Amino acid sequence: MGRGREWYEFFAGGGMARLGLGERWSCTFANEICEKKAASYGARFGDGGLRIADVAALTTADLPGTPVLAWASFPCQDLSLAGAGEGLNGGRSGTFKPFWKLMVALRAEGRAPKLVVLENVVGAITSNSGRDFQHLIRSLHNSGWRAGPIVIDSRHFLPQSRPRLFIVAVSTDSEVPDGLQAAVPNRLWHPPGLRMAFESLPASLQGSWVWWDLPTPTASTAGLSDLIEEKPIGVEWHTPEQTARLLSQMSASNIVKVRRAQQLRRRVIGTVYRRTRPDDAGEKVQRAEVRFDGVAGCLRTPVGGSSRQIVLFVEGGCVRSRLLSAREAAKLMGVDPSDYPIPANYNEAYHLFGDGVAVPVVRYLEQHLLYPLSTQPAKEKAA
Repeated sequence: MGRGREWYEFFAGGGMARLGLGERWSCTFANEICEKKAASYGARFGDGGLRIADVAALTTADLPGTPVLAWASFPCQDLSLAGAGEGLNGGRSGTFKPFWKLMVALRAEGRAPKLVVLENVVGAITSNSGRDFQHLIRSLHNSGWRAGPIVIDSRHFLPQSRPRLFIVAVSTDSEVPDGLQAAVPNRLWHPPGLRMAFESLPASLQGSWVWWDLPTPTASTAGLSDLIEEKPIGVEWHTPEQTARLLSQMSASNIVKVRRAQQLRRRVIGTVYRRTRPDDAGEKVQRAEVRFDGVAGCLRTPVGGSSRQIVLFVEGGCVRSRLLSAREAAKLMGVDPSDYPIPANYNEAYHLFGDGVAVPVVRYLEQHLLYPLSTQPAKEKAA
């Protein structure tokens, strides 16, 4: 297992947080309920320390040693804007509660991790009028951790728009150096919605809040066209009739984007999502929305009515379309497809990557926050 700092990975999925943390950390326990995702995790990392089970079935007896970090990318469906609004009372996002029960139990045993990271969609900030977010912050506060929420969009590192909430919490008995925290929020990491959520918290929770101070990341040099393959594996180009139908589903403003791309007289690559939108009469119709800004839309899981992302090639009068391939989805998450066993089934692969965390974002957090915090000594106890 190596000699890195020990950590646990809950709701592990395909192990993208593990890829991001890298060799300075040693995962001594991983948990995933989905057997298909766990199979991918095991194929990449081996199944040592991997427990395929509902988190609610776990006890602290299943958790070895004393970890430095517990990472939990708990399910987002009930917290997302597309969800049914059940929030932390939902059957999926509500799995945070048994996970947190384990953390509280570890604290009682004297084995609590110094660091906890909760990762989810930004909709978690406003879910149930902010009550779910306040519950997360209060859970950390009441159990001995100071919470520092930040929002990071993967487009700082990859050509994919994927904003996510990361609540990076540190045990109250650990020192936090001034170089890692600031007195005021940073607009890059603390958008208006997060600052408003802070203002709505009671004074006790505001008092334990941390404004993490992170450097501005170096701009990504890779564009969408660098990741898209001319000869994709596992997907076929649409027929001309299928592409024509896709274009027919575009609004006038989206067709204008295509026409402008054609006028450039060079290859332009965009991405398309099909969404349900009201027409002029108020009736819901399926619309195709395209973007040519060099950034893919946020990868989503192809379940619950969500569409799969389409790639649009425009070169003069020629317009071609096809689904985003599994290899391309992997690359949009910062996963090297030559180093990761991609599931043979397309939907399983797309679901695996669409439900993951962007690897370079985790790597950035590890370098600038998690590893520095892990090296800090405990506070000296008063005599």
